[in-house]
Amino acid sequence: MRQSQRGQVDPFIVMDVMEAARKAEAAGRSIIHMEVGQPATAAPLGARKALAGALDAPLGYTVALGLPELRQGIAGLYRRWYGVDLNPERVVVTPGSSGAFILAFSALFDAGDRVALGEPGYPSYRQILRAMSVEPVAFQTRAENRYQPRPEELPSDVQGLILASPGNPSGTVLKKDELAALTARASELGMAVISDEIYHGLSYGARCHSALEVTDDVYVINSFSKYFSMTGWRLGWMVVPEDHIRTIERIAQNMFICPPHASQIAALAALDCHDEAEANLAVYAENRRVMLEELPKAGFTKIAPPEGAFYIYADVSDLTEDSLAFAAEILEKAGVAVTPGLDFDRRRGAQALRFSYARSTEEVAEGLRRLRTFMAERG
Repeated sequence: MRQSQRGQVDPFIVMDVMEAARKAEAAGRSIIHMEVGQPATAAPLGARKALAGALDAPLGYTVALGLPELRQGIAGLYRRWYGVDLNPERVVVTPGSSGAFILAFSALFDAGDRVALGEPGYPSYRQILRAMSVEPVAFQTRAENRYQPRPEELPSDVQGLILASPGNPSGTVLKKDELAALTARASELGMAVISDEIYHGLSYGARCHSALEVTDDVYVINSFSKYFSMTGWRLGWMVVPEDHIRTIERIAQNMFICPPHASQIAALAALDCHDEAEANLAVYAENRRVMLEELPKAGFTKIAPPEGAFYIYADVSDLTEDSLAFAAEILEKAGVAVTPGLDFDRRRGAQALRFSYARSTEEVAEGLRRLRTFMAERG
């Protein structure tokens, strides 16, 4: 049977690394997971209790844009976190942030349009765009700019721009004035802007700023996966301009019918589980401290210190020209799963690795011990 050309997207390499790590564990090996951005903690207790209490009730279709009370709760989050007074009708609950990107790209771009994104960056942006016959236009960001774009670097012949703060894989954050400058330049160039904010809540020092603090002419995407430790629940959201609500609603009705009802019930309760989420953040903060202290001792010295999320992106050009093979060697000989930079940067990624510190502090410490031993023996 024939296959479409647009369906021939690149693999998500970190998922291949996860599978290799799973096979190693199935064979009886102990593996420390530093490859995937998945919290080691369960969903908040309040979220789990809320769902348990609802299991005897019908869990069927909800309205396409999500439970009204959940949309109101998310709007309340923007008041608490950013001081933004947000109309809940602009909040769209989605099947994960991936579902939000599919909806956003469908609403904003036509086949053949071009969308700019900085590299290194989240690889699925490129692949979802390609699968929708939209051309991703990558431009190189610089380590001295914390791998975040600058207004003068934006291409002028594109229809859209994707920003990410905190970034994946870098963990670096755009300041409020930087967001204002980037969105203003994009507006001058006629670009639709999508701001990926799924790691908000996970910052070390100054808080993260939402693009909604500087403009309403933006799509903002977020998720319950990271700060709320609900990756497998597959629930995200986005905020859209008021004149886009009905367009998004029509697309969502046809593509997804609705987000998962069970996950929405849990997510509504999770919004009130602040103490538990902050306790998880304290663990990540300690993990970050240990990583920044110990990775250079193992030989990984070229790092843009992360300001958010739970990743460290390391330039390993002094150690290898093949990050894919290097990551495979680390998994085989050290029992530590890490992600090759090829996922994030097609030009420079062969000389970079991403380390995740989303697991427990004990696991992170053991992973670092193994890395030090491996690197010492490697010479």
